[in-house]
Amino acid sequence: MPTTHVHLVRHGTTLLNRATRYRGRRDVPLDAGGWQDAWAAAAQLGTVGLSAIYSSPCRRARDTARVVADATDLAKVHDLPGLLNLDYGAWEGLTSDEAAEAHPSAYREYQLLEPGAVCPAGEALEDAAQRIVLSMRMIALLHPGQTVAAVSHAAMLRLLIAQVGDAPRSEWRHNLPNGSVCEFTIEDGRISLVRMPVPTA
Repeated sequence: MPTTHVHLVRHGTTLLNRATRYRGRRDVPLDAGGWQDAWAAAAQLGTVGLSAIYSSPCRRARDTARVVADATDLAKVHDLPGLLNLDYGAWEGLTSDEAAEAHPSAYREYQLLEPGAVCPAGEALEDAAQRIVLSMRMIALLHPGQTVAAVSHAAMLRLLIAQVGDAPRSEWRHNLPNGSVCEFTIEDGRISLVRMPVPTA
């Protein structure tokens, strides 16, 4: 099948991002800076020739996708449940320090992306990784040879990069600012990482 290009966007900033608390499945809205993040992503994607845009069902992702859609003359944002954030379970709403204190062993496994790592009362990281891999392949099947955008969450982008990139799995927590864009290609089901955001100082 022809190669599909997918520009995977991290949604804009929310107040819980600024408080460095795990958002998980909480449906928190973009804050003022988050709308600016969305416009920055839209500006970056304005000339790539998008055929469609998909989004996590969370409001912060959907609103980010709507801004990109409006800026690129796309009439509709398509919800894709596989792009939904990692279910942080008992850690939702906590800071990383609070999660580490509550469940030190599980937190260490999470940080290092060890086999079997799972958020207590939440989702296994491997299950979340498979969700986003399957979502990317589904997009490629629906849009062979086209260029598509999708909006998801930091953990999901990082898990996908860990699946298809070259970095050690233990270094999976890449710096992906809100509103940043990673580019992937998909050909015959094989997902390749083309470009990540340039790290900022």
